[in-house]
Amino acid sequence: MLNHDYCTKDVFNNNFFKDFRKSMTDKEKDIIKDFRKCNFKEMFDYFQAESEKRKAATKEEKLARKNENEALMKEYGFCMIDGHKEKIGNFRLEPPGLFRGRGEHPKMGMIKRRIAASDVSINCGKSSHVPKPPPGQTWKEVRHDSTVTWLASWIENVQGQVKYIMLNPSSKLKGEKDHIKYETARRLDKVIDKIRATYRDEWKSKEMRVRQRAVALYFIDKLALRAGNEKDEDQADTVGCCSLRVEHVSLHKELNGKENVVVFDFPGKDSIRYYNEVEVEKRVFKNLELFMENKRDGDDLFDRLNTQVLNEHLKELMDGLTAKVFRTYNASKTLQNQLDLLTDPNASVPEKLLTYNRANRAVAILCNHQRSVPKGHQKSMENLKEKIRSKRDAIDDCEAEYHDAKKAAKRGSVKEKVIADKKGKQLERLKDQLKKLELQETDRDENKTIALGTSKLNYLDPRISVAWCKKNGVPIEKIFNKTQRTKFLWAIHMADENYRF
Repeated sequence: MLNHDYCTKDVFNNNFFKDFRKSMTDKEKDIIKDFRKCNFKEMFDYFQAESEKRKAATKEEKLARKNENEALMKEYGFCMIDGHKEKIGNFRLEPPGLFRGRGEHPKMGMIKRRIAASDVSINCGKSSHVPKPPPGQTWKEVRHDSTVTWLASWIENVQGQVKYIMLNPSSKLKGEKDHIKYETARRLDKVIDKIRATYRDEWKSKEMRVRQRAVALYFIDKLALRAGNEKDEDQADTVGCCSLRVEHVSLHKELNGKENVVVFDFPGKDSIRYYNEVEVEKRVFKNLELFMENKRDGDDLFDRLNTQVLNEHLKELMDGLTAKVFRTYNASKTLQNQLDLLTDPNASVPEKLLTYNRANRAVAILCNHQRSVPKGHQKSMENLKEKIRSKRDAIDDCEAEYHDAKKAAKRGSVKEKVIADKKGKQLERLKDQLKKLELQETDRDENKTIALGTSKLNYLDPRISVAWCKKNGVPIEKIFNKTQRTKFLWAIHMADENYRF
């Protein structure tokens, strides 16, 4: 990892060195005391050389490796559930390495140790063949629990989290779970007006806890905020709606021509900054002023509320309702509305794809699915601009040749008429190609700081996209890649062009 940005961070290096010293003998500890004097370059060069060796492998070597992987997949990549053969998500354990974490994680750099068979619990049917552990090792336990969907589990050493081997997203069980998730969001659509009327009414409640809950629910609904959980000291300080502090919110009676503006500025999931200037209803603004009275920056904004209380209240409003259901509902509703608004039925397929990505982008912005500009973005944009320049030059040349051919064709030669006709078709083709490249350039530039994949995989009812594709003559593979098509197979079969969320 020497060439990685992480190695420039003190937290990463200090955590690594602390763990590294634990593996040393007493003699080594006496000698190796200062991380800055350690030189790992020789090891780094070795692994770089190994990587280059793999890239430079011959066709035969690559084929042998491919066959080896296929044999492993055949043996470990499938299981039987209720008499059906199902693909397993990922049967390979992560090797030892350095923990990175998301965002500015306080544990980054700690050593993730190797998982042994004695760490792993196996879950299989009573009559099934139990997989063999490595020679000389035994499993932690073998259980037969049909109420859960995991096949193996263990606890990783850095955060103490339980990790699982699960079924592939394409499995029947996963598909059913996905279907239930989106149907729950659709059920919310039937009661959303009643829920909104209730929380608006509760803004006037005499009980402070009820008012706080109602304002928090308004933000979860309007801004698709995550509920947020309390964080331990050894976790990154990320914030959701219930865990907002006074320092994360500023109130402005007037800002940029708008009234009653709330400015949110806090580290969201994965330490990604959430910044939003939102014009809110007057009563919400007044309530926030009340909640912030006599409080310091580090105090909780909603001091009478936590995620458990909120989720219990949501269950009372609708069976199965959680803060995440609001995110799924508002994300899917936004996509449906944006597609209705932006789609031109007479547009070309590339133009419709740009429309779809713009609708998806509105969802990603709503859900704060940001990313930093990819490292290769500038280079790929330069390459694309060069292709566009070359294409324009080719069009100029072709146009000149076409006009010459047309003049020649007027003189009556059949051969020259054929040449003019061919040149005309070539010119049209080049113009189509240029338009595609220009649309690609716009799309790529608009997407550089937005992660479209997260909402597409987790928050958008896939049937909306499938129905839109079928109605607008857009190939589904242009919207969903191979993995996504496998995951959403149920939706592809289920939705016709008239499906609406």
